[in-house]
Amino acid sequence: MPRRTSVSRPGGGASFGVVRRSVLPGGLRVLSESVPGARSVAFGIWVGVGSRDERASLHGASHFLEHLLFKGTRTRSALEIAVAMDAVGGEMNAFTAKEYTCYHARVLDEDLPLAVDVISDLVTSSVITSADVEVERGVILEEIAMHDDDPGDMVHDVFASALFGDTPLGRPVTGTAASIRGLTRSAIAGFYRRRYTLPHLVVAAAGSVDHDFLVRLVHGAFGALLDGDAAPAGLRPVLPPPPPQSTVVAVDRPGQQTSLVIGTTGLRRDDPQRFALSVLSGALGGGMSSRLFQTIREERGLAYSVYSYVTSHADTGLFGVYAGCAPGKVRQVIDLVRTELASVAQHGIRDEEVLRSKGTMRRSLVLDLEDADARMGRLGKAELVHGEVLTTDQVLERIDAVTPEDVRTVAADVLTRPLSLGVLGRVGRTDLQRALA
Repeated sequence: MPRRTSVSRPGGGASFGVVRRSVLPGGLRVLSESVPGARSVAFGIWVGVGSRDERASLHGASHFLEHLLFKGTRTRSALEIAVAMDAVGGEMNAFTAKEYTCYHARVLDEDLPLAVDVISDLVTSSVITSADVEVERGVILEEIAMHDDDPGDMVHDVFASALFGDTPLGRPVTGTAASIRGLTRSAIAGFYRRRYTLPHLVVAAAGSVDHDFLVRLVHGAFGALLDGDAAPAGLRPVLPPPPPQSTVVAVDRPGQQTSLVIGTTGLRRDDPQRFALSVLSGALGGGMSSRLFQTIREERGLAYSVYSYVTSHADTGLFGVYAGCAPGKVRQVIDLVRTELASVAQHGIRDEEVLRSKGTMRRSLVLDLEDADARMGRLGKAELVHGEVLTTDQVLERIDAVTPEDVRTVAADVLTRPLSLGVLGRVGRTDLQRALA
């Protein structure tokens, strides 16, 4: 049975659920959030490995594994995996990020034992045959081609390469066509054996779930693997952040619209100012009343889509502004974004803008409470990347605690850093490097 169990009780009432955490032998963590009135359960196994853990010769291995683990285990074929979940009307999927991978399912509460058994089997007992590697190699190459055909998606990879260069953070999660063609079965299987170990796994469930019952199901699914005195893996080590730089990466391709992202390094995941930066991003480009939306779309009609966003990693982060516009308007859009960022860095934003942005963040967080998948995801990511699970009330308190002065302080820090630019589309003779000068 679990070596220790901790209980976190939110102060906002039963609608926010109860979060419980147990650590099983071998260092496997199990977290759950019971949601009164729910009839379904979101279940996931989170692995503390992602694309930034790949050396150049393994680029794309984490995402390749995400595909391969559905191809068959020692006890189930790929078809049997699919049939088992379809038979109960369940949903099953996976995704890979820079610092973690997740395999998850959504089922009726009565079918939780099946979900635990199937997903645990995938994660612990994949056979990874040579034939399956070749089949999925073709599937992933098609996925990369589909991604590359969507400028609104691909431009974020272009921006990451401008900001972080030829590093794991600067490379696309999926890998490239060249790196995927070069991966061998033995390299992928070795990566799987080294990285998918109990101390790096987190089991999370949210919805109509009883924690003690979930722990018993996990015990049964992992069986003899739950052995030894290993402790859960610590948080990802914090490395010195890359020095800020001003870099332009432009990919010239035909089309009626050019996509661009302009931005800079942001804050790492444990930075106490991360909530203030999120409020700042919301005020700049988080909604129809935001500054960039009003300036670029409403007042000048230069773009249909314009927004800002924040991403955090263990040791660094990014702040970016996206816009899609006609090729001839690229320089004008860049100039407007730079002018607005410089103004906010110098003068800050108004108190009412801070209040509006905080209201949007609160609404988004509370709406997520209606989604068991979002709750499950919050548990898994919090355990893997933050080392603590904040209740909804605690997150709301941190948002509420952000002051206009906090936002002005973080703006003066982040928005004065060197800017980088990623552009995808018709570039022509536009001098993009001078646009950042």
